[in-house]
Amino acid sequence: MFEDLSTKLQSTFKSLSGQANITELNIADSIREIRRALLDADVNYEVAKEFTRKVKDEALNAKVLQSVSPGQQFTKIIYDELTHILGQEKEEIRFATTPPTVILIAGLQGSGKTTFAGKLAKLLKDQKHSPMLAAADVYRPAAIEQLKTLAGQIDVPVFSLEEKNAVKVAKGALAEARKNACDVLIIDTAGRMHVDENMMNEVAEIKDTVNPNEILFVVDSMTGQDAVNTAREFDTRIDFDGVVLTKLDGDTRGGAALSIRTVVDKPIKFMSTGEKLDAISAFYPDRMAQRILGMGDVVSLVEKAQQEFDQDQAQQLQDKIRTDSFDLNDFYKQIQQIKKMGSLSDLAGMIPGISQQIKDVEISDDALKPIEAIISSMTPEERSEPKILNAARKRRIAKGSGTSVREVNDLMKQFSQMKKMMKTMTKMSKMGRAMQGLKNLYKQGKV
Repeated sequence: MFEDLSTKLQSTFKSLSGQANITELNIADSIREIRRALLDADVNYEVAKEFTRKVKDEALNAKVLQSVSPGQQFTKIIYDELTHILGQEKEEIRFATTPPTVILIAGLQGSGKTTFAGKLAKLLKDQKHSPMLAAADVYRPAAIEQLKTLAGQIDVPVFSLEEKNAVKVAKGALAEARKNACDVLIIDTAGRMHVDENMMNEVAEIKDTVNPNEILFVVDSMTGQDAVNTAREFDTRIDFDGVVLTKLDGDTRGGAALSIRTVVDKPIKFMSTGEKLDAISAFYPDRMAQRILGMGDVVSLVEKAQQEFDQDQAQQLQDKIRTDSFDLNDFYKQIQQIKKMGSLSDLAGMIPGISQQIKDVEISDDALKPIEAIISSMTPEERSEPKILNAARKRRIAKGSGTSVREVNDLMKQFSQMKKMMKTMTKMSKMGRAMQGLKNLYKQGKV
């Protein structure tokens, strides 16, 4: 996401890298290029204009720091302003003091409302809540079945009625949630291909009936400026509390994300990056600004890893690396854990410096399948002792996994290199601890 915008912004920063100071003359072209990049990303014109004005004023008034180059200083100014227009700080769902907390989901058809409702239910369940879903999209064919299918995957109850009365569904769901001690009720409402009076009246009536604690407006981020215009109309009628950006894994130019906070003055609370039910995360303005500028998002990457790896597993892995007993069984387990963390391209984009290097490279989530197939085609002994793999065994493994002997050899070579790297890192870690120990002894006057 935001690849084009990121590329153009970084190109602008490079143009200042050889300058001694920031002056009105040498940033004029940069400001013009930034405005053009924002408009190309389908950012609202007034937002782009105000953004570049603030950046220019801040740049010209910035104190010159001897240890920081003009390019670095300008990058920091852009980062601060991006963080500001994206919302400054993460904003949470406001939970009711007396359960259930009622969350109303609104938006146009095709924006991903129903899928998001399922994702939000899973996220809240993982956080030890007891959610219920309400199928108040009573017009779209198979909408109720879609919600029930999603709910079945995460074992969450769904309330629905046969009759096409969304208000009655919402009211009945609230009573059912109270009866079953569900502390969160998520109401999935109907959407249309465009904003119309009937749709607005229905959502407004549901709001008046159940008095939701939180109204979330779901935006297809691929629609750019159109999404912002729709958000403005919805906000006028139902005064929603927060925005959800969906389809951020697609060819997103970024216009919606960079405009909506300023235009409707409502925070972006969640973002969605895929079809899987765990492809949802809270929206952090500072982390998104870092990703737009190609700085990666190490914090989110670590958080994803922490969700999938428990402390005992991490310790066991560390012990295996230290004793040089890390084998292909362990390697296979690590692949499974990585797959749970999300799409490979999304994970790679979180690593600083990597997003620009891979911007033209298609990273498929199927890239790991040949490796899994090769390891699965080995015997337990071969996975534990890869050194016993001779030519005959490799031919058998290649045939069984639908790959070639060359691919088997490549995997074994990569695995061997990875083990050497792990061993080196372990030695360096020990050396670092030893040096620290000597340093402490020196401070104590014992050496």
